[in-house]
Amino acid sequence: MAPLLLTSSPIHSFPATPKLSFRSKPRPIIRAAAGLEVDSFTKKSGYLFQLSAFEAESLLDYSPSRIAAIYRRKPLILLRRLIQISTTFGKWFGIRYIDNLMERSDQMFKVRAAELRKILVELGPAYIKIAQAVSSRPDLIQPSYLDELSLLQDRITPFSTEVALDTIEKELGLQIDELFSEISPEPVAAASLGQVYQARLRRSGQVVAVKVQRPGVQAAISLDILILRFLAGVVKKAGKFNTDLQAVIDEWASSLFREMDYRKEADNGLKFRRLYGGIKDVFVPNINMEHTTRRVLVMEWVEGQKLSEVKDLYLVEVGVYCSFNQLLENGFYHADPHPGNLFRTYDGKLAYIDFGMMGEFKQEFREGFIEACLHLVNRDFDALSKDFVTLGLLPPTAEKEAVTKALTGVFQDAVAKGVQNISFGDLLGNLGTTMYKFKFQIPSYFSLVIRSLAVLEGIAISSDPNYKVLGSTYPWIAKKVLTDSSPQLKSSLQALLYKDGAFRIDRLESLLTESLRARTEKALVKIQREEANSRMVFKEILSFTLTEKGSFVREILIEEFAKEVNGVGNPNNNQSAYLEESSLLSYQPALVSEILAMLSIIPELPPELQQQLLRLPADLARRLISRASARTIQRIFL
Repeated sequence: MAPLLLTSSPIHSFPATPKLSFRSKPRPIIRAAAGLEVDSFTKKSGYLFQLSAFEAESLLDYSPSRIAAIYRRKPLILLRRLIQISTTFGKWFGIRYIDNLMERSDQMFKVRAAELRKILVELGPAYIKIAQAVSSRPDLIQPSYLDELSLLQDRITPFSTEVALDTIEKELGLQIDELFSEISPEPVAAASLGQVYQARLRRSGQVVAVKVQRPGVQAAISLDILILRFLAGVVKKAGKFNTDLQAVIDEWASSLFREMDYRKEADNGLKFRRLYGGIKDVFVPNINMEHTTRRVLVMEWVEGQKLSEVKDLYLVEVGVYCSFNQLLENGFYHADPHPGNLFRTYDGKLAYIDFGMMGEFKQEFREGFIEACLHLVNRDFDALSKDFVTLGLLPPTAEKEAVTKALTGVFQDAVAKGVQNISFGDLLGNLGTTMYKFKFQIPSYFSLVIRSLAVLEGIAISSDPNYKVLGSTYPWIAKKVLTDSSPQLKSSLQALLYKDGAFRIDRLESLLTESLRARTEKALVKIQREEANSRMVFKEILSFTLTEKGSFVREILIEEFAKEVNGVGNPNNNQSAYLEESSLLSYQPALVSEILAMLSIIPELPPELQQQLLRLPADLARRLISRASARTIQRIFL
């Protein structure tokens, strides 16, 4: 099974099911190169490849200073690249301008989109990577451009197979016939950084994918990053941006350099498999570490189709759950989940591939992100402004009241539609003006997180135009807040449930109800958006509050019940101000019929939960006795 899968539709001009063939000995590279057409990237930008062995070795890890030092000694190559980029894009934008003047933009739209794709391929991997990120957002990109840019996911012109086989032999130190009993005569997929062959290992007989890095890719990308970084600095100064654009470029470039070291990708794949391979209906292929080097990667072969092509909403939900685990449970996440990296296997599982670009989400930021989602959904915009400071999006010196007012204006309408209708793309779009006004910053770590979520929603939209990734993720967030042992999240839950000293049981009910949607079973996904049966809701909520995971919520409920029973007998305490609106005793669902319905559920509970339920009166009595004792002591001594 493979890092780039064999799909049911052809990839580029390659056959959909390549025939494995045996090569006893590859022909000499010079002889083969003379008879083969060079791919468009090498043809147009091959002059970028010329780095000495020492220079190439110095670029194993991303370092802006080392890159600048190398190309400071190569001013002509730098100048030639600048001219190539500016004239290439300048010509395209010029033609688009003429189309507008001649009022033929609509007629020429598809033609210009195809031309843009060819330009990006010729300019190379850095520009292809940028386009790949954009191409996963059908809600942001016009259809003609989207269709063309989506071809960049896996339909890149391949480089010579002879060069690829030579690279494999040099990297692994063995002849092709010693490594493989069979290998496909042409690559089954070609991407911006490398291309993939299907092969059979000679020793074990296992069918594997062999990914080989495109020659010269590191030199080309390093120069383009140097140029993009320079332009980012100019744009930041000219546009007075608050975000450190160069830091954003550095974060992206660092991940890209890690992606070009297949040994690191192999480590990532093994870690990803260990953390998420056990999730129901998630498949993560195994890595063959013995045959993996910096420029060659060998891994398990997978048969399947792109997730975006099969429109399997259940697997989209599985992907949302897996992403929740990546971002908010473990903090180790796939930062490049474009359609070419997510597949539906033929046995109905979601396969993750290509582990070159991964991200780390620190614990404090994960908890800050969860709190921000909670406060957004519950329209607590004052707390949301503080969350933005915690996440590093706002400076601590920002005027909180003005920010709260602005966030209310930005998010009020979006949140009013309900959590299941909140579009991640809309939230980002509406936030733009406010971010500029209040000097919002985009921390470098956050750009990859945002991209991962935005791309996931883009893939989901291709299956369901009304899909909202935040709406599908929120149930897992609600469940985590209700059950997590983190002191920070427990504190957040308490702060959310109490407003001006009053207990907001409506918010607790909302969290509990939302947490019931945190399912991935196929049968439940089909009815997920339908009204839940009230009896089932009662049973689920009651079961949850009686379990060990629900102990914190159970303690809150018992404490509040004790307060209010105590308050009924002591009307002089100051609780009467909010009893009518939010008390457990007067809350509308707690009618006699509802209570009877709840009692009828008790026999259906497991024996251990029934035992826990029988202990509740004793717990409540202890609380009441404790409160009565404290009140008596207070009266005696005060």
